[in-house]
Amino acid sequence: MSTIYIRTLKRAEHTVFCVADGQKFYYDPQFNRRIPYSSGQQVKRSILDALSKALNQVPSPTTFLFDVDKQDVMKEGEVYATCDPTYSDQLFGGWMKAAKGGKDRTLKRRSPLSISAMRGLHPLLSGVDTENISFDRSDRPNNKVIVRNEKGQPLTDDEIKGLLLGKDRSLSRKWIPDNKRATGLFVQDIAIDLRRLFCVSLSKLEPEITEEIETRLREAGWTETETVFGTCLLAPKDVRESLTKGLANAIINWTITSNQARTFSLMETLAVSISGNANKIAGSIRAKLKEDEENKAEPIIEEEMLGVETYVTLAASGYIRTKKESVDALENAEQALIEKMTQFNYENQLSL
Repeated sequence: MSTIYIRTLKRAEHTVFCVADGQKFYYDPQFNRRIPYSSGQQVKRSILDALSKALNQVPSPTTFLFDVDKQDVMKEGEVYATCDPTYSDQLFGGWMKAAKGGKDRTLKRRSPLSISAMRGLHPLLSGVDTENISFDRSDRPNNKVIVRNEKGQPLTDDEIKGLLLGKDRSLSRKWIPDNKRATGLFVQDIAIDLRRLFCVSLSKLEPEITEEIETRLREAGWTETETVFGTCLLAPKDVRESLTKGLANAIINWTITSNQARTFSLMETLAVSISGNANKIAGSIRAKLKEDEENKAEPIIEEEMLGVETYVTLAASGYIRTKKESVDALENAEQALIEKMTQFNYENQLSL
């Protein structure tokens, strides 16, 4: 098995995944519903943040370039990743560095983690609702109110009082209409390509790293090995063991961290499935339309499925019919993931 598939089922309650017009959503034409989602990029960022936290490692730095023209106007330039696999978020997250002008070789590494968006388990089991909220500070006597005229000049207190005559208007309260919130059961998938997980290509035609980084990696104990992708540098065993534990922890325990205070949801994990078969992982956590009720769907967790290991948390029993929910489900899932990643023969991949 060279690829590990992980499906995670979460429940979100009246929350926001990403603040983009309140809450991002897509339209499902079959069920005529708006389905909220968290993009794969946001999930990836959340996983890498959890990874850095698990390893107690500072994330890799980013270089921001700006150009100044002859009129001293600053313009946005390129953004460079570190392109250094000794940073775990770079090794697992990948990178892209394309220099302006095309004089330097472009460096790019495809992430060994394929990460899907977190979307509704079924269109009938998740959705978007709206609410009107207010920003109210009318109970505070020390508020400072500034009203400006068409020239941008502040009005005096007497001018403001005259402006408000005959008007029922509060200057310490703002009405914020049509705020979108996400609620329901959501599923997210990850595929781990073990062949590239700890390997960095030494290809000169499509380079991943510079010669300087290559020299530094060899000095740090990275060894040369042959894979289906050509000659690569492989991370030392002790480094792989440490990173494996951190990655497993991050994949099992990641959370969306961009929730605002007023929309916080635990987004608790209800179940995790692990398999080497993509088709089976899709059926392990799914939904089924009810035959006796129109436009109703029932979430299903296959707890005993050949070729799939499924771990169900205590919280799942409140929303799905389950039999083997356990208090240590996520810990067991994390350990199973560590074992599967550890069992792969990274040194002799072509002999598999």
